[in-house]
Amino acid sequence: MTTSKDLTYLATALKAPRISLAWERLADQARESGWSHEEYLAAVLETEVNARNHSGRNLRIRAAGFPQIKTVDEFTLTHRPGISKDQVALLSSGRYLAGAGNLIFLGPPGTGKTHLAIALGVMACQTGHRVLFKTASDWVVTLNKAHQAGRLDQELKRVQRYGLIIIDLCRLRQNEHRTSGVVLRCDASRCESCRHNCVAVRGCS
Repeated sequence: MTTSKDLTYLATALKAPRISLAWERLADQARESGWSHEEYLAAVLETEVNARNHSGRNLRIRAAGFPQIKTVDEFTLTHRPGISKDQVALLSSGRYLAGAGNLIFLGPPGTGKTHLAIALGVMACQTGHRVLFKTASDWVVTLNKAHQAGRLDQELKRVQRYGLIIIDLCRLRQNEHRTSGVVLRCDASRCESCRHNCVAVRGCS
C-alpha cells in the first residue's frame, strides 16, 4: 500500500504540490461518495490543473504591465453613445483574438477607452494569451533604445511572441507625436507577417 509519505514524495517529484494538499481530503470524500478509482484520480488531478491555471492567469496579468486592473463588469455605458452593450459583449467574447483582428478605440477624454482596453487585456490573460500593455511614449523609448543599441530586430521578434498588444496613445506627450508615428510604423512594417492582435487607444478633442 502507498503511504502518505510516498504520495507526498511523488507529488513533490512531479512538482505538483496541490496534490499533496488535496489527495487525503479527496480520498475521504471518494470513500463517502463511492467514487470509482478513475473519478478519484480525475478529482486529484483537476485540483492541480485548476491551481496551475489560476497561477498562470495571475502571472500573465502581472507581466502584462497594466497600470491598473480593470474589468468589463466595471465598464458602464452611461454617456458613451459610441459603443453599445452588444458591441461590448462581442468584444468580451474574444473572437477578435482568434482572427488576429485589430481594434481601435477613438474618442474624447473620459469615455473609458483605456478602461475597456485594459479590461479586454485582462480577459485575454485569463484565457491563456500573453498580453503586453504600453503607452506610445513607452514604445518610443523602448524601440529607440533598441534601435540605438543595434538590437531593434531582436526587440520586434520579442514583441511578436505576444498574443495581444495594447498601445495607449492617450498619454503621448506633445513632442513625441512625430517620433512615435515613425517608430510604430516601423514596428508594424516589420511585424506585418506575424498574426497577433493589437488594440490601439487614441484620444481626440
